[in-house]
Amino acid sequence: MVRYDSSIQSIFVDGKWCSAYSNQTEAVYNPATLEAITEVSYGGQKETIEAVKAAKMAFPEWSELSPRKRSNILYKASEYMLEDVDRLGTILTMEQGKPLKEAKGEVKGAASFLRWYAEEANRLYGEWIPSSNTRNRLLVIPQPIGVVGAITPWNFPSSMITRKIGPALAAGCTVVLKPAPETPLSAIEIIKILEKAGIPKGVVNLVTGNAEEIGREFLSNKDVRMITFTGSTKVGKYLMKESAEHVKKVSLELGGHAPILVFDDADLDVAAELTLGSKFRNSGQTCICANRVYVQSSIWEAFNEKLTEKVKELKLGNGLDDGTTMGPLINQQAIEKAEDHLKDATSKGAEVLFEGEKQKNDLQGYFYPPTVLGNVSGDMKVMNEETFGPIIPLQPFDDEKTAMNWANDTDYGLAAYIFTENYRRSVRVSEKLEYGIVGINEVFPARAEAPFGGIKQSGIGKEGGHYGIEEFVEHKYIASSI
Repeated sequence: MVRYDSSIQSIFVDGKWCSAYSNQTEAVYNPATLEAITEVSYGGQKETIEAVKAAKMAFPEWSELSPRKRSNILYKASEYMLEDVDRLGTILTMEQGKPLKEAKGEVKGAASFLRWYAEEANRLYGEWIPSSNTRNRLLVIPQPIGVVGAITPWNFPSSMITRKIGPALAAGCTVVLKPAPETPLSAIEIIKILEKAGIPKGVVNLVTGNAEEIGREFLSNKDVRMITFTGSTKVGKYLMKESAEHVKKVSLELGGHAPILVFDDADLDVAAELTLGSKFRNSGQTCICANRVYVQSSIWEAFNEKLTEKVKELKLGNGLDDGTTMGPLINQQAIEKAEDHLKDATSKGAEVLFEGEKQKNDLQGYFYPPTVLGNVSGDMKVMNEETFGPIIPLQPFDDEKTAMNWANDTDYGLAAYIFTENYRRSVRVSEKLEYGIVGINEVFPARAEAPFGGIKQSGIGKEGGHYGIEEFVEHKYIASSI
């Protein structure tokens, strides 16, 4: 059994590592082996109150620090992450389960957000407005919003943190971070890196433990001026509703139900390879992965054959083992949801085109085999809900209009993908798809320099690019007379 070195406590408040007031701890499990790899402090409201207080006290000095000085700290943190990719990737795989190659890629991506926002710290521009009255001078300046409560998910436990706290810190905000209880170790490591990079005490704080208590304090504490959250639409709606009491700003990256549209003029080898990558990366546990695949009827059989052959090559296993291309799901509830979706689909006539073997004798964790479904219909759960598991449903369509109508027939609007070699079609369809992100012959759109976020019930606000830092500032208008 591999254990994580937990020689420090997991709560970080006002520049100090500490335990929960109750001294209560919570085990962290490896989802591939079901073994406990360490324990972390189980904090709650009291620890969150102290963290918010520390962040509020640190805000004036941090916000008044020159952007260049804030930038230098983020640059250093980015470099430290890149220097330690192997160790950080191993920790991430241990607590989350994804293959080590994917985990290292995520760590590099996390570092890229710190680097990008180190640069953006120096580019928060204001505006001088020409006045209709020659005796007036009109100025707009950006100012940091204040203390930010950041709530991050377990599926990308490194990159989702830096994508939030990177722009917050660059803008001059201070942060209290609550990571997912399943994956607190990557959060601890990122805070340690920021500490090493010279972040002043109180500027960034970490509270692990009782999600309900920590979240409630974020909502009820008027000193928390903004909440940034990645997670389910259900929880996002709750945060949005409860934030109204103090009119907090919210940035919400919520659930998705991404369609892939494969047209008859697509490069089928590219389409099959990227559809595989989209669906089965992180075992299907990504908010932008393919949830439903619509294939034009004339290429239906050819595409299915190519995709199924590629799915058969996936190797299920412990993410730390050589050759593993797909790891476990995060917990038993995730397995039960996938099983429920499969049972519902087959009971309504879906055909199992391929179902991988779990290899139960070798794998003891939360493993679910990659599964391909055909003959699906719009009334199935798998076509209406986010599965968050390695089941891929395929449905044929006859014409472009039908495909777009099916793709848009959902309350979600995070990401959608098109495969076509026809430029006119790519522009026409991408403009009509009701999604915040559209990939054309591309299924990995997340970049530090580009905006990421959905429409409809997939969220509010953007993360990434210069749009991301704008979420953490308020624009003050100054009018003067001379």
